[in-house]
Amino acid sequence: MARIRVVVAEDSLTVRKRLVETLESDPGLQVVAEAEDGKCAIELCQSLRPDVMTLDMMMPVMTGLAVTEYVMAYCPTPILIVSASVNRGELFKTYEALAAGAVDVLEKPAAGTDSKVWEEKLVSTVKLISRIKVITHPRARFIHPPLAAQPGSNGAGMSSLRGLARPAVVALGASTGGPGAILEILRALPADFPVPVLVVIHLAELFAQALAEWLDGQSPIRVRYARDGEPLPPKGVLLAPPGRHLALCQGRLRLLAEPERHSCRPSVDVLFESLAREMASRCIVCLLTGMGKDGARGLLAARRAGAVTIAQNEASSVVFGMPGEAVRLGAAQRVLAIEEIAPALIALTNGTERRQRA
Repeated sequence: MARIRVVVAEDSLTVRKRLVETLESDPGLQVVAEAEDGKCAIELCQSLRPDVMTLDMMMPVMTGLAVTEYVMAYCPTPILIVSASVNRGELFKTYEALAAGAVDVLEKPAAGTDSKVWEEKLVSTVKLISRIKVITHPRARFIHPPLAAQPGSNGAGMSSLRGLARPAVVALGASTGGPGAILEILRALPADFPVPVLVVIHLAELFAQALAEWLDGQSPIRVRYARDGEPLPPKGVLLAPPGRHLALCQGRLRLLAEPERHSCRPSVDVLFESLAREMASRCIVCLLTGMGKDGARGLLAARRAGAVTIAQNEASSVVFGMPGEAVRLGAAQRVLAIEEIAPALIALTNGTERRQRA
């Protein structure tokens, strides 16, 4: 079986050597080239067409963000960001790189880190993302909000719904590819969107610290992290904070330190299942791009409770794992392209669809 071909882009010789040695220690991986600056990383990606590129964010000549934007626009390649950048400005650049098409992010090993655990994580992540078929992903797609699509453009996905109640909350769950998907939806919603939006996204805890602040700066709606015990607000976007499940219990938001679900905390299933119990038909639940199965069972519970359930379609997903599992279970009433989801949410929450059905 052919080995997975990797380009390692890292300006620190010490770190680059460790990355190369770790990857080459696995018989299924082959490091085909090394880059010490961003321009070289682009040239190697264009000439060698590797299966994966590992990429540091703080690169000379061209930054990791600039490399991601160029590669995803002109020679789409699965990119794993390997970074130690954790201050606010550098985290923002990481989120922008993920929104521009980078697949995942992994922290560099810190002092005291179990070397074997980190090495196994690096190898397994590179293997995993090598199987993702990335597409041309021009940065302009995220700089300029998409044109509002007509909700009825997907005939199969936009089938009529029975028993529509007045929605009181919207929930979004995402994993791999999630920052870009969440951003596209929030940018297309109006500032006066009439119900609160609860969000769970899988992102390594180290890198999730400033995600709400970054989204707040990109969205017309205010975005912040949820606070334990607060009542469900009338409006706004609330994210599950790093390392805590988010659930709705007796009208209040709870942040839970319970065990991981599907190796995730926060877990999409935890949020969706709590909404199925608390809100029943008065919620709209959307499962977006992501690897694995988290959220599929929760979406099914929400549908059985009478909620409106939406899954992102395969063509617009970075990874169709989570929404694909939901479709397989029959949990999704609608299967929509990412650009169709915000218009559908607007129609459902402002009563347009209910009036049309009446």
